[in-house]
Amino acid sequence: MKRSISGIRGIFGEDLTLRDIIGFCANFAHYIGPVKCAVGSDTRPSSDIVREAAIASLMANGVDVYNLGMVPTPVVFREARKYGAGLIITSSHNPLKWNGLKFIIRGRGPNEEEFAQMMREKKPKKTRIGKEFSASTDYISEAHRLIGRARHKPKVTVDIGGGAASYIAPKLLEKIGCQVKIINQKQSSRGPDPTSDRLSRLVTASKNADIGFAFDLDGDRLVVVKDGKKQSPDTTLALGISKALELGYKKFCLSIDTSIAVERYILSNGGTVVRSKVGEANVIETMLRKGCKAGGEGSSGGFILPEFNMCRDGILTSGLVAAMTGKKTVDEIISLVSSYSQLRTKVDVPSSIHDRVLQMFKKNIKGKFSQIITIDGIKIIVDDDSWALVRKSNTEDIIRVSVESNKLQKAKQIQKQVTAILKESYE
Repeated sequence: MKRSISGIRGIFGEDLTLRDIIGFCANFAHYIGPVKCAVGSDTRPSSDIVREAAIASLMANGVDVYNLGMVPTPVVFREARKYGAGLIITSSHNPLKWNGLKFIIRGRGPNEEEFAQMMREKKPKKTRIGKEFSASTDYISEAHRLIGRARHKPKVTVDIGGGAASYIAPKLLEKIGCQVKIINQKQSSRGPDPTSDRLSRLVTASKNADIGFAFDLDGDRLVVVKDGKKQSPDTTLALGISKALELGYKKFCLSIDTSIAVERYILSNGGTVVRSKVGEANVIETMLRKGCKAGGEGSSGGFILPEFNMCRDGILTSGLVAAMTGKKTVDEIISLVSSYSQLRTKVDVPSSIHDRVLQMFKKNIKGKFSQIITIDGIKIIVDDDSWALVRKSNTEDIIRVSVESNKLQKAKQIQKQVTAILKESYE
């Protein structure tokens, strides 16, 4: 089981049980107090039973529950603004046998201090029994008001991946004026994580469309496919940021693993950039603290527009990008981000020794590179156009290695060197 600001995640029935669900939800109920809570879930096989157990626990601890049923994560975040709190039954892009809980307080995910307090077991208190209500959402019309209409009627192919975006994403795209074709509606039609899946069917379909979009199981991750080519997560983020610049926003927050290309695009268009730790909750916290109006994290293609949703919102982003099709800006951004090579790999390391391995890694790289940044993990600055980031995963028993350079061969060399040092630090 993994516990982090990204939520609770585990293999349901093995290291994540109904008893765990009930306990975590009781803690959450005590932390948020007697407020209303929006609850939704993705399409995992275990989601219905987990959702019912979570709702029962919240109600037993005095929380009134507004049950949205099967909906994407961004919808629950949006609705949580109305009710004061939210809970999503999901483990995002993890395999189908996983499930989990994602908590929302005051319209955003908890920061590290809040999450730590939430995880402390509390003595039960005598309280009223909460009530359950069916709930609906105005997400589509609200997003439509922000996005407006597409310049022409773009042909868009949407790869649902058997996930919770099945209804909301196509309907939003149709409402802004797109001609929509849907593929992979059934679960297991492809992998749950579009950032790692080859998306072969969407790649083929995109050759006869203006653009293609692929979602993960809970609809917060988005991958863009254009002209038969799957684009990088950083491209998705850059496209969202382009729209934010168009709206007049100038101050942006980017996670430390976001591409140099995205930062340079912002700077060349009169904006400024601050960096944060990886993870949407960390990006949001920095946004609020530093007064940033938009941003996100490159590794997940997670564009965040806080005025609409304080989470990465793949569905909103798909609408923003679709409305831009036909402009030269889209191809220019794709070309800019593509001029840098981003390589991401991972090394299997048990979570229990992540910190020790990273300490040894830091010792082993001392004196080998020009600059080391430790905002989150260990970021190595090789030169003005090249970097590597080594950081522990918040959701899996792995340490991630991300590398970027303006030359692919250089990126491969850096990845090989850094990964070898990391493995030596583990072995």
